[in-house]
Amino acid sequence: MVTTTPAARPANPRFSSGPCTKIPGFSLDMLSDAPLGRSHRAAIGKARLREAIELTREVLGVPAGYRIGIVPASDTGAVEMALWSLLGARPVEMLAWESFGEGWVTDVVKQLKLDATVKKAPYGEIVDFAQVDFDRDVVFTWNGTTSGVRVPDGGAIPASRAGLTICDATSAAFAMDLPWDKLDVTTFSWQKALGGEGGHGVLILSPRAVARLESHTPAWPMPKIFRMTKGGKLIEGIFEGETINTPSMLCVEDYLVALKWAKAIGGLKALIARAEANAQVIADFVAGRDWIANLAADPATASTTSVCLMFTDARIRDGAAFAKAVAKRLEKEGVALDAGAYRDAPPGLRIWCGSTVETADVAALMPWIDWAFAAEIEAQARAA
Repeated sequence: MVTTTPAARPANPRFSSGPCTKIPGFSLDMLSDAPLGRSHRAAIGKARLREAIELTREVLGVPAGYRIGIVPASDTGAVEMALWSLLGARPVEMLAWESFGEGWVTDVVKQLKLDATVKKAPYGEIVDFAQVDFDRDVVFTWNGTTSGVRVPDGGAIPASRAGLTICDATSAAFAMDLPWDKLDVTTFSWQKALGGEGGHGVLILSPRAVARLESHTPAWPMPKIFRMTKGGKLIEGIFEGETINTPSMLCVEDYLVALKWAKAIGGLKALIARAEANAQVIADFVAGRDWIANLAADPATASTTSVCLMFTDARIRDGAAFAKAVAKRLEKEGVALDAGAYRDAPPGLRIWCGSTVETADVAALMPWIDWAFAAEIEAQARAA
């Protein structure tokens, strides 16, 4: 075991799963053109918001006819808008395999009080999509931010489905290939894969979702912040830069900078390649050691952004305490900040490998995990 301190260090130790690390070379000077102190309803504010929507469409390859809106309250706000506005017209099927998916189950079953079919999988696995009834409205996360597993592709989602697919894609967008023809509602926050600031969500609606909005009136009161229709018609302004409430133009400028960086390096294809290269470094590291494993049970569903690891050594007496101690050592050394597992997840490490992370930094971190594991095993032995 490696008990000597590694010589090299990651140039950027920020491996948080949200807000994630900024784009390479980021500087506050990049935001100097933000229209601060100006109304978001002024021409300059609307222009910036429209530009953000147009660049989102271009980088992600969102089809024409799909609406893209910038909405309040991060990805959570975007998902809640979809759930409250769209559900109730058809039977609902909820899929959950991590804490955020569990949260959407709670909202639908306990808050909206819908008699939904709930299918769950344990951490490290996903629900069998072949057993899902897509004639119902289906709600799921594409990538489990807290469980490190993802839907491998959209092959199991039928094109001829009668229900809507409502997908929380917050840690998948800009790092994974999302099949737009299989997704009716897609949500994310730019604080994830593009390292933006928190507080703003993005809501993408297919024509089928728009048709549902215009034909279905929910049975429950609708808060103003969730309303997307007026007089039975979609409020088109929401999807043209006229936000429901006041956005931070500084955060919008930050998102624009990140989108322009993404476009400059080669767009979505390049972003996906960066995340996959980062995740592969960890996969290779894990493959060579018998004391650590990927939480994902099936490599085909292993996340390439929120990579979750668990310690498997039989000498570990208290898994939760051991994992926290390892994460603390990494943070104290300044080589991996915020790398502990999510509080509801099995004990271990969670290393963000999204598109803004440099592969060299992931590679530099790996010897430090060797070191921290060995140091904590020794400390545990001394304390026995």
